Amino acid sequence: MSPKSEEPGTPGRRPQQRKQMLLRLDPSVHDALVRWAGDELRSANAQIEFLLRRALAEAGRLPKDAGAMRRRGRPPKTDAPPPPEDE
Repeated sequence: MSPKSEEPGTPGRRPQQRKQMLLRLDPSVHDALVRWAGDELRSANAQIEFLLRRALAEAGRLPKDAGAMRRRGRPPKTDAPPPPEDE
């Protein structure tokens, strides 16, 4: 059995993947959300997740095991070569 098809919580399982969902919004609400996200340098998807997490936290319903929000911007480079030495 491949790791993708194993049940949650079984040994050897890959890290939990992010859930996908379809969200239907009023066009004017979507436009306002996209503008707000742009003001905060986030994607619309990241803005929705930010707002949902904040609402859950304020209501005392954010699960303790919820992973942290992904950092904004481009991921850091890994295994970057050292800078050239000046001679």
